[in-house]
Amino acid sequence: MSTDNQLVLGVLGGMGPAATLEFLSRVQAYTPAEKDQDHIRVIVDINPKAPDRNVPGSGAGGVLAEMAGALRGAGAEVLAMPCNTAHAHADLIQRASGLPLIDMIDLGAEAARRTGAMRAGVLGTKGAIKLYREYLAARAMGLVSLPPERQEAFMATLYRIKAGDLGASVKAEMQGYAAELKTLGAEVLVAGCTEVPLVLGKGDTRLELVDPGDLLARRAVDVCMGWEPLPQVASGWTG
Repeated sequence: MSTDNQLVLGVLGGMGPAATLEFLSRVQAYTPAEKDQDHIRVIVDINPKAPDRNVPGSGAGGVLAEMAGALRGAGAEVLAMPCNTAHAHADLIQRASGLPLIDMIDLGAEAARRTGAMRAGVLGTKGAIKLYREYLAARAMGLVSLPPERQEAFMATLYRIKAGDLGASVKAEMQGYAAELKTLGAEVLVAGCTEVPLVLGKGDTRLELVDPGDLLARRAVDVCMGWEPLPQVASGWTG
């Protein structure tokens, strides 16, 4: 439990590790502090051993639920998870831990809506695209995704990033996917995978780029500092 007015942030990380470190860096950068003690306390489980969220039946949900419960036991009071696809297990994570989870899919979809666009292009896994389709539809927005063969190419690029390749060819490929979504009618671009912003910046696409991972870091700071209310906890937790 926190000893001041700040809440303790628990982070379900490692999906992938580089994206988690980028998220933590942004949490630190967005926290107004004059000394160490001004920063919020963050308890992090960087667990790259979590099963692949893109493989049906991998058991990822159970592992994430265990991670969330352990974070609560360690003192976390609110959770953040810098992985879009893993939000398919958001309800299970909250029920298992009894802690509120800041919803990065909701943050991304709402940011896309605020641009005034009617069709959002999403660069993400099939699981993430499914989530964004639902959240965007609730805002009367359409979703633009890559055709199947290009989606497969995108996944190959994604796994190269996870393997540590942040080189020029990978960046060029990601810019190409973004351009394709614009051609297909996207009016705003959502980085629906936390690896995407590692190689694609705001100046790399002609579309306005929404980075849900960055929005998650900002919201995490706001919630832990008491500037934004806690999210609602999913019902069903029994302790």
